[in-house]
Amino acid sequence: QVQLVESGGALVQPGGSLRLSCVASGRESLYSIAWHRQAPGKQREWVAHITSGGTTNYEDSVKGRFTISRDNTKYTVYLQMNNLQPEDTAIYYCNLPLLGIWGQGTQVTVAS
Repeated sequence: QVQLVESGGALVQPGGSLRLSCVASGRESLYSIAWHRQAPGKQREWVAHITSGGTTNYEDSVKGRFTISRDNTKYTVYLQMNNLQPEDTAIYYCNLPLLGIWGQGTQVTVAS
């Protein structure tokens, strides 16, 4: 059973940075991985995506601020988030689209 475990969420001030990690078990973790987020009272939204070969895509509001990367030797996908703003406050989830598997989420709160 493939599992995804996120970590790295925290309370940070506006303009600050965080790096989220998504550790995957199993060889399936070498496939494409996506990050999504869900803010209070809003629907879950896609944030970024990385293929097995390292091709990346980003939602427009995070382009230039967020960077998704992966270390296949560690079965880990990262989301580096810079210049965080209050509107980035959400629970962040990683997702393995091929199998429809989701992690439990990690809370990111941006507030002064």
